Amino acid sequence: MEQKPATIKEIANRLNVSVSTVSRALHNHPSIGLRTKMQVQKLAKELHYEPNQAAISFKQGKTLTLGVILPNLGEEYFSIAINGIEDVATQNNYTVLIGQSHDEMEREIRIVDTMRRHRVDGLIVSLSKTTNSFEHFEQLRKHQIPVVFFDRVPETADAYTVSCNLENSSVELVDWLVNRGYRQIGFIKGPDTLIHSKQRLNGYYEGLKKHKIKVETAYVVSTDLSKTKTQEAMHKLLALKNRPIAVIAFNDYVALDAIKYSRNQGLKINKDIFFVSYANLPITSYLDDQPLASVEQFPYQQAAKATGILLQLIGAKGDRVDIPRKTVLESKVVVNVEIR
Repeated sequence: MEQKPATIKEIANRLNVSVSTVSRALHNHPSIGLRTKMQVQKLAKELHYEPNQAAISFKQGKTLTLGVILPNLGEEYFSIAINGIEDVATQNNYTVLIGQSHDEMEREIRIVDTMRRHRVDGLIVSLSKTTNSFEHFEQLRKHQIPVVFFDRVPETADAYTVSCNLENSSVELVDWLVNRGYRQIGFIKGPDTLIHSKQRLNGYYEGLKKHKIKVETAYVVSTDLSKTKTQEAMHKLLALKNRPIAVIAFNDYVALDAIKYSRNQGLKINKDIFFVSYANLPITSYLDDQPLASVEQFPYQQAAKATGILLQLIGAKGDRVDIPRKTVLESKVVVNVEIR
């Protein structure tokens, strides 16, 4: 039969001392004599005593646990982000609980409620692609649970967010393509619920305007990030009489689906049609047909920064803190294949 861990009360009874004496001895309090302290600690070790974390958390008002909600850990981008979160959390003696929304708002709502009931000290969130209401996060204020969003962030003014400047990078992508002679540039945008979809598209328009290239509305198509919708988007572009020579895809995953579809239609990648993208996932470097260039969005740094901000908010305990609500990192265009 397994032996149950000893309690402070049991140790106190065996040594015929008070519970408070045992507690102080275990915490090396200076008011406890050396002999008593050694007796208590020796017996605690023999009985395999472990502190009651729930009681400690109740006393401190903290569980030393952070909740994290991400769209999908199967995506390398968010796996990289988790490393940033866990590194900062571990350095500050915090444990991380992870939930996946799988890009469903209803699932995201349920996870938020579960995290609340588990009394996490704060939440780090990258929104699902279908999230169009933020009431479930606003409810956490009543429980004094701070939230910091990263990458996929809400537009609400009072939210703490960490994101990348993708509008500027979209302009850079257009610059890069035009400078190599590609002026017929298509664009696959993501869900309208994501701010980054609008930022990417605005940058695309700005880049075309900069080079005095007329906007072709048929060159802008949409995907919900699924393989099927991306294929449908590429079908529309390739069916055009004057189809694009280059395509800017919402992210590397969308680019890879678009590349596969184009290849199946008999086109040679990086010869008949060219792709650039966002995310700069390491895995694309192993592919024969990878995007020519991709925007580095620094998921590790975004997530680590968001975790640091959250810990500051937790430490403030509701007091006013001088922390910027909007932190924006500069993204960077990384060239994978140089075309001249």
